[in-house]
Amino acid sequence: MNHTTVPAIARIDGIALHAAGEALDAETLRQRACTELLRGAAQREGLLAADDLPCADGIISERASTAIETLLAQVLLVPEPSDEACRRHFAAHAGDYRTGDRAHVRHVLFAVTPGVDVRALRKRAEGALLDVRCHREGEVDRFAAAAASLSNCPSGAEGGELGWLTRADCAPEFAREIFAGAEIGVLPRLVHSRFGLHVVEVLAREPGADPSYESVRGALAMALRQQSYVNALRQYLQLLAGAANVEGVALDSSDTPLVQ
Repeated sequence: MNHTTVPAIARIDGIALHAAGEALDAETLRQRACTELLRGAAQREGLLAADDLPCADGIISERASTAIETLLAQVLLVPEPSDEACRRHFAAHAGDYRTGDRAHVRHVLFAVTPGVDVRALRKRAEGALLDVRCHREGEVDRFAAAAASLSNCPSGAEGGELGWLTRADCAPEFAREIFAGAEIGVLPRLVHSRFGLHVVEVLAREPGADPSYESVRGALAMALRQQSYVNALRQYLQLLAGAANVEGVALDSSDTPLVQ
């Protein structure tokens, strides 16, 4: 007789994070756990009524969302970055603030969709990356062929062509990879974005203009404040998790607090 293993219910202080029998991916489970830690803290601080009950579908009430925002405003100390810190950040990340950079790009997209086997998808993407990097001059354009047969992007019909892109044309995580260096050709690594895994070829580049420190001082300060906020939130979540009864979810395996 076959026996089906039913996933144990993950809980924070006895509060279920999902319905019985529902299997969630680790990221979604951590996100729900972090949200429940904050929702519970807001109730203990008197910012949220005790009758505001959690839902096992991961959706919290508007009252809970507002209470969490109020809680974080009270407990997170985010210092204003000094001019020295801004200058150090600018020296280390000047390329991120360059304007006018353009890259002529084509790609093969392996989309991450609900239910997809990410490990198998990565293997397919890595195989495609190796194949197109082995292309020799004079051979059939392997990149265009791979895009046509494998890409989940409509650009596959055009050999993966995305045309000339600026940083503003791309998702931030995609732009960081494309504009991080001066490489021409197939990038030696898979590019990760919110859409999935990309095999990317940079066909040409046009350099932009380097801004002055004074012109980007506000953006630098904002970036450092955001970094400080994320660090403070991570530490606060660790404190909450250490004081809570956590069942069935690993909260220390994520590099960033998964809270929305």
